[in-house]
Amino acid sequence: MRTVTPFAALVASALLAGCSSMKPGLGFDDVKQAVSERSGTQVHWNNGTEEDAQAKAAVMALLQNELAADQAVQIALLNNHDLQAVYEELNLAQSDVVQAGLLKNPVFSGDIRFGVSGIGPGVDLGIAQDFVSLLAMPLKKGRAEAAFEAAKIRVTAAVLDTAFEVRTAFYDYQAAQQAREMRSTVAEATSASYELASRLRDAGNIRELDLSNERALKEQSKVELAAAQAEETRLRERVNALMGLWGSQTHWVAAARLPALPEEQIPTDDLEAKAISASLDLALLRREAEIAARSAGIAKPFAWLDGAEIGAVSERDLDGAWSVGPSVSVPIPLFDQGQASVAAAHARYKQAAERTIARAVEIRSRVRAAQSGVLSAYDRARYYERVILPLKQRILDETQLQYNAMQISGFQLLQAKRDQIAAGAEYIASVHNYWQAKSALDQVLNGRMTPFERRTQSPDAMSMIPGSSGDGGH
Repeated sequence: MRTVTPFAALVASALLAGCSSMKPGLGFDDVKQAVSERSGTQVHWNNGTEEDAQAKAAVMALLQNELAADQAVQIALLNNHDLQAVYEELNLAQSDVVQAGLLKNPVFSGDIRFGVSGIGPGVDLGIAQDFVSLLAMPLKKGRAEAAFEAAKIRVTAAVLDTAFEVRTAFYDYQAAQQAREMRSTVAEATSASYELASRLRDAGNIRELDLSNERALKEQSKVELAAAQAEETRLRERVNALMGLWGSQTHWVAAARLPALPEEQIPTDDLEAKAISASLDLALLRREAEIAARSAGIAKPFAWLDGAEIGAVSERDLDGAWSVGPSVSVPIPLFDQGQASVAAAHARYKQAAERTIARAVEIRSRVRAAQSGVLSAYDRARYYERVILPLKQRILDETQLQYNAMQISGFQLLQAKRDQIAAGAEYIASVHNYWQAKSALDQVLNGRMTPFERRTQSPDAMSMIPGSSGDGGH
C-alpha cells in the first residue's frame, strides 16, 4: 500500500494543474480602454454576441452621413477584419499562460519478461514525472504573464497604426478630390482659351504656332484630368479596403474639402516628455526586458536539470513476488551545466535594456522632427491663404479690368486665371501636407512612432496647371 503515496502526489498535481482554463477575449477590455484614451475611438471584437450587430449598425449609421477623417477611422476600427485577426493574438498569448500553468504529462512505462525455464513472466511497471516543470512552474507562468501583457501592448499598437493609416489615406483621398476638381477647372479654362485662339486664327490675328500652343495646353489638360480621376479612384479604393467596405457600402460620400487650418498653431510644450510617457514602443521593450529577466531566472537554477524525473516503479519477479518503490532520474552535468542557456538569457536581457534606451532617444528625435514638420506646414499653408491667394485674386481682378478696357488680350486674362488656379492647387497641397504632418505628430504623442521619411510635398502640388508660366507666348 505504500506505493499509493507517490502516485497520489502525481495525480493531485495533475488535478491542480488542470484547473487552468482559457477565457476567450481576456485582455481586450484593457486594449479597448487604451485605444479610447489615446485616440478617442472605440473598438469591437466580433465574438458572436449581440454587440456584433450593434457594431455593424454603428458602421451603417456612419456611412449614411458625409464622412470626415474621424468617421472613417471609427468605421475602420469597427469593421476592419485584419484587426479582428490581430485580436486573436490575445487568445494565443493567453494560451501560453495556461500552458505554463500545466504540468507535463507523466510518462508510463512497462515491460514484461518470460522465464526460460517455465516460470511465470516478470513485469516491470513505472510512472515518472518531470519534476523540474513543477518547480519552475511559478517562474514560467510569470514569464508567460509578462508575454501576455506584451501582447496587449502589441494589439493596442496595431489598432493605433490602423487608425493612423486610415486617417492619412482619407486625407490623401480628399486632396485627390480637390485636385481632380482643379484639373477639371483647368480643362475648362484651356478649352475656352483654345476656342478663342481658333476664332482669332480664323480672323488672321494670331500665328498658327500660337494656335498650336493653345491646343497643346488643352489636350494636355485633358490627359491630366483623366490621370487625376484615376488617382482619385485608386485612393478611394484604398480607403474602402482599410474601412473593410464592399458592395453597396462603398457608395459613401466624403467631405468635399480638407479640414480648414486651425486658427492657432498647436501647443509645443513638453512634447518630448509626452511622447516618452505615452510610448507603446517603450512599454513593449520594457515587457521584453522583463520576459528576458524572467527567462534568466528560470535558466539559472534549472538549466542543467532539464529531463530530470521522479516517479514510482513496481516489479513482479519471475517467481511472482512484487516489489515497489520510488524512482528518480537526474542528468549528470558533466558536459552541459546550463552555462549557455544562462548566458543567452542574460544577453537577451541586456539587449532589451539597450534597445529601450536607444528607442527613447529615437522617439525624442522623431517627435522633434514631427513638431518641426507641423509648424513648417502650417506656416506655409497660412502664407498661401493670407498672401499668395489674395495676391493672385488681385492680379486677376486687375487683368479683368484691363481686358474690359481693351488694353490686353483675352489670352492674358486666361493666363491670369490659370495662374490663380495654380496657386489654389498649391494651397490645397499645403493644407494636405499640414494634416498629414499633424497626423504624424499625433501618432507619436499617442504612443507610436512614424517614419522620418514622410513626404513633405503632395505629388499633385507641382505643375498642376499646364502653361501657368506663360508658355502660350501671348
